[in-house]
Amino acid sequence: MAAETKKSLGQAIDAVIDALGSMDESSRLIAVKAACEQLNIPLETERTPPPIALAPGAQPPTPPTPLPPSGEVIDIRTLKESKNPSNAMEMACVVAYYLENHAPEKEKRSEILRKDIEKYFKQADFPLPKVPGQVVLDAKAAGYLDSGGRGKYKLNPVGHNLVAHTLPRTKRKKS
Repeated sequence: MAAETKKSLGQAIDAVIDALGSMDESSRLIAVKAACEQLNIPLETERTPPPIALAPGAQPPTPPTPLPPSGEVIDIRTLKESKNPSNAMEMACVVAYYLENHAPEKEKRSEILRKDIEKYFKQADFPLPKVPGQVVLDAKAAGYLDSGGRGKYKLNPVGHNLVAHTLPRTKRKKS
């Protein structure tokens, strides 16, 4: 038997894909599990985040408060505390998201009005901007809200993604 040359990582991956590509999903899973067992590689079934290295004496970050699924009523303050908006535009998006997804049925709607800024910022204990009505205009200009006509603004996909998937922002360690 001739000496086999060592494969690069890419070549090894290609070989695995070639070998498993024509098999059905169940057979692929069995083959991968068996190969991992043979090579003493632990096979993770659930992804867990890597541990966070903390400075001596530092406290680990507090995870955000989990929210109930869309459609369940929660108060605006709880949503604000969970999402931790860093400025009035982000808070306006949180208010619009709240009104669309978590407000009580009688308050629920898909638009945010200029007057909602003062009402819901106060309820959420978020600092009021100097000119409350300007916030929705700024959020529209930033691409988070779309005009709904006559002083109404609607959370667009960018604003929705900001609240649903980006907030709260986590602090990144500078390298």
